[in-house]
Amino acid sequence: MQTIIISSGKSFDAKDGETILDAALRQHVVLDYSCRTGRCSSCKGRVLSGTTQPLHDELGLNAQERAEGFILTCVRQACGPVELEITDLGDIALPEAKTLPCRVQTLDRLTHDVLRVVLRLPPTAALEFLPGQYIDVIGAEGLRRSYSIANAARADKLIELHIREVPDGAMSRYWFHQAKVNDLLRLRGPLGTFFLRGHADKDLVLLATGTGIAPVKAILEGLAGQAEDMQPRSITIYWGGRHRDDLYWQPPDQPRVRFVPVLSRADDTWHGARGHVQNVLLAERGDLSSTLVYACGSDAMIHAAQSQLRTAGLSDRQFHSDAFVCSAQI
Repeated sequence: MQTIIISSGKSFDAKDGETILDAALRQHVVLDYSCRTGRCSSCKGRVLSGTTQPLHDELGLNAQERAEGFILTCVRQACGPVELEITDLGDIALPEAKTLPCRVQTLDRLTHDVLRVVLRLPPTAALEFLPGQYIDVIGAEGLRRSYSIANAARADKLIELHIREVPDGAMSRYWFHQAKVNDLLRLRGPLGTFFLRGHADKDLVLLATGTGIAPVKAILEGLAGQAEDMQPRSITIYWGGRHRDDLYWQPPDQPRVRFVPVLSRADDTWHGARGHVQNVLLAERGDLSSTLVYACGSDAMIHAAQSQLRTAGLSDRQFHSDAFVCSAQI
C-alpha cells in the first residue's frame, strides 16, 4: 500500500497496480475525471514528491506538461509515498457506480450518423446519477463503450443516449446495423465528474460539439428542477457542427437560456454564427470573471477552448470538460 497526499491535505492509500484515481474514488476522495484511458486531461495533477509509473500511455499530456511533472491519475500508479498537487471536489459525494442489466426501449435516427437510443432498466433496478455523467454500455463479448446520459433523472427511469456512428467501429456496427428493440445489454455507471457545482448566480456557458450536446441537454433538464436560489445568472449554449443538418436538437424555452448554434462549414444560406464554438464565445464576451464554462465534445475542441480561454483570463477552476475520445479498439 502506498500513501498519496493531495493539495487539500487529504490522504488515501493505493494498492499495488491500482491507479491513483481508482484509489481515490474507492476511498471517497473525488478527483475530476472523464475518459479514464489517459487520452483527455481531466484528471491531471502534478507530482511534488515521490515516484509514479504509467500503466498506459498518457496521450492527454503534451511535452511541456510532462517536463513540468504532470501526470494523469487515471493511468498512473504510485511506486511509494506520493505528494500530488491536485484539487479534489471537496465534500461532493458521487452516486455509486453499478453494473445493471438493461434493454433497448427505442432506436431513432436523429441524423444520418447520429442515433438516439433509449434504454430501460428492470422494474426493481434504479440508477442514480447527476446530470452530465456518463455510462459504459457493455455489449456482446464484453464490448464496452462510453456514452453521456442525455437526460436528467426521470420517473420512468429511462436512459437516453446520443450515439454517433464511427466508421468501421465494432460498437457502431451493432448500434446502426444490428440493434433491435428489447435487445439485452448491461450498463456500468454513473461515471465521470462532468456535472454542475458552484453555478449559483454565475454566467454559465455550455460549449458542445456534435453529440457533446447530450450531457448539456441533461444539465438543462436538471437545472429546470432546481430552486431559484440555485440558478445561474445566465445560461448560454454554444453548439457547434459542420453543417446545418448536424444540429439535431433545439433547447426548450427556459428562463435565462440563450442558444447559439455555430457552423464551421456553413453554406451561403446560413445567417448564424460561423467558426468554432470557443472563438464565438470569446468574440462575444470580454469579461470572464463571473463565467463558469462546461465544455463537452471533441478532444480537439476541449484543448483549444481551455487554452484560448485561459489566455483570455479564465482560471482552470472555472473550466470543466468531458472530452469524447474514440476507443483504441473501435
